[in-house]
Amino acid sequence: MRYFTPWGRQRYVEEYYLPRMMSEIMGKRKVPFGDAAISTLDTCIAAETCEELFTPGAPHSGMSLDGIEILTNSSGSHHELRKLDKRIKFMTNATGICGGVYLYANQQGCDGDRLYYDGCAIIGVNGKIVAQGSQFSLKDVEVVTAIVDLEDVRSYRFQPSRGMQAINNPVYPRVEADISLSTYGVDVDLSISPTKEIEVRYHKPEEEIALGPACWLWDYLRRCGGASGYFLPLSGGIDSCATATIVHSMCRLVVADCAAGDELVIRDARRICGEKEDSNWIPETPQELAGRIFYTSFMGTENSSKETRQRAKDLAAVIGAYHVDLNMDSIVKSVRDLFSFVTGKTPTFRVHGGSKTENLALQNIQVSLFCLEGKVGGS
Repeated sequence: MRYFTPWGRQRYVEEYYLPRMMSEIMGKRKVPFGDAAISTLDTCIAAETCEELFTPGAPHSGMSLDGIEILTNSSGSHHELRKLDKRIKFMTNATGICGGVYLYANQQGCDGDRLYYDGCAIIGVNGKIVAQGSQFSLKDVEVVTAIVDLEDVRSYRFQPSRGMQAINNPVYPRVEADISLSTYGVDVDLSISPTKEIEVRYHKPEEEIALGPACWLWDYLRRCGGASGYFLPLSGGIDSCATATIVHSMCRLVVADCAAGDELVIRDARRICGEKEDSNWIPETPQELAGRIFYTSFMGTENSSKETRQRAKDLAAVIGAYHVDLNMDSIVKSVRDLFSFVTGKTPTFRVHGGSKTENLALQNIQVSLFCLEGKVGGS
């Protein structure tokens, strides 16, 4: 709102006067601007935007009644568990009721915030899915294509009751484009047929949990200039172990794409690992990559169990992380001594006669130092 005023004028188009430089390049003074459909020589195209597909009053209903045959959706839909199921359901429902071709293009990757956009570009026709892109990928750009028959859309929409509704439907302004999206006449290749319906690929919930955050971690790492990896305080508990496993999942994805010859991933891997530009190094295993970009540390005290210490060490070894096993009793003792000096009271654990509050405070000292060390190492 500071820089722009929302358009807010449905089905309204005005003439926008071009700056003189643009006018000279384009050979015209004015261009249409607003909420309209593009009418080509053979079809009509209009756009929904992102979440409009999910809303009760979705624009595609009115657009289809006005004869618009191709609907596009440029989306920034972030990943949530099982969200693809919802997208597919709404898309097939929209084209199943309204007919038409639906082109869904979603952002893929991490743009620096805490969200991951999971891609999965889709093309739907008359309630069927005919093309689907990858949902979790390290690619920067992915193009999905399909061959569609516009006559299928027109015959699908032939219903007297639909025609009655179309009569009362508000009209979308048309912007005429003197182009054709299809071939015509002698140039038609009769061997080409429409793309057949496909079975939608869904990941299991466990796969989504492993792949979504892993893709986010790689995209975030490669976009941070000068970053050389991740540091994780590995306690042997379920939280840090699960996080380490997700980093391992990231390494597996990177190695797989390197093996497939993805030049962008290979260049990023070499840069992050400190290789020179003329290097031919390519990571061959997830463990090899983890050994150069993933650092873990068990920061134990006299209260740490042998089981958690060994569990952290074993997991780091399997993943290939550079692992350090250390004790920080002296640091914990310094904090306790400082507390005693300031308050005149020495806290003790509950098993040694201390109160519940003292017990919790002593646990929090260790946890806070653990987290502090993680933040310092990670930065």
